Amino acid sequence: MVEEKYFRKIRSFVKRNGRMRPGQKRAIEELWPTFGIEYKTESLNLNVAFDSDAKKNLEIGFGMAENLISVAQSKPDEDFLGIEVYQPGLGHALLQIEEHNLKNVRVMKHDAVEVLTHQIADESLDSISIFFPDPWHKKKHHKRRLINPEFSQLMAKKIKPSGFAYMATDWENYAEQMLEVFTNNSAFENTSPSNDYCKRMDFRPVTRFEKRGKRLGHGVWDLIFRRI
Repeated sequence: MVEEKYFRKIRSFVKRNGRMRPGQKRAIEELWPTFGIEYKTESLNLNVAFDSDAKKNLEIGFGMAENLISVAQSKPDEDFLGIEVYQPGLGHALLQIEEHNLKNVRVMKHDAVEVLTHQIADESLDSISIFFPDPWHKKKHHKRRLINPEFSQLMAKKIKPSGFAYMATDWENYAEQMLEVFTNNSAFENTSPSNDYCKRMDFRPVTRFEKRGKRLGHGVWDLIFRRI
C-alpha cells in the first residue's frame, strides 16, 4: 500500500513561479478555462476532461512542454495530460496548444503525487513519462527524488496492463536508481534487450535542457518499462 503521508511530507520539487512573459500570462488567463484542469481530491473522468475515449498519456514535469507538444502533434488520435508546477512552462504549453490548434492536450498545476493518488483512476493511463526530473544530486537530498519504490508502486496502479513507464535522466546515479527501483518492482518488465537502458526514444525530442547537458558532457540514459 502506498504511504501517502510520506509523499505529502517530502516533496520532489520546489515551486518556482518564475518571470511570466506577457504572452504566457495572457495564455493562462484566456486558455486555462478550456485546457487547464484544476486539482481536486476526487476522481477525474479523463474521457470527460478530453471529450474523448482515446488512449490517455501523462507527462510529469513537462518543463517548457517541448516533448508534450511534440508527441501530441505526432499522435493526434491519443490524449496527453501534462503536469507542471513551473508557471512560465504552463503558459508556454498553453501558447503552443493554441498555436498548433491541439485538441488532445490538457495541463495541470499541482503535485503529481497527489494528482495520481487522488484524481487519476487505477489502470486508466496508457503511459506515464518522466523526463529529466530534478536529480537532487546531493546525497542528503536523494530522499527528495521522485522516482523511488513507493512512487513506482503508485505508477503501477495507474498504468494499464501493457502500458508503459518512460523515463530519462542525464544523471548517471539517478539512472541507476531508476533502473534498480523498476527492476525490483514486479509489476513492470524492462523492455531493454540488455535488461538495463534503452536506446534514445524516437518520439522524444532533444530539448534545450538536454542540449545544454550534452554541451557540459552529460550522458543521457533512457528507460522503458512495460506494465505487466
